Amino acid sequence: MYGWIFRHLPGNRFWQVVQSLVLVAAVVAVLFTWVFPWVAETFNVNGDPNFD
Repeated sequence: MYGWIFRHLPGNRFWQVVQSLVLVAAVVAVLFTWVFPWVAETFNVNGDPNFD
């Protein structure tokens, strides 16, 4: 999968690496901003005994 993404990015090798790093940073930012807080709130992964 990563090879497919890397092959389809435009530019030479340097710009492909830069674009790959930007994509990884964007995915990590989305996970920490929206996904992980939603999971913690929805599935009580914090261990709160008063979870309703």
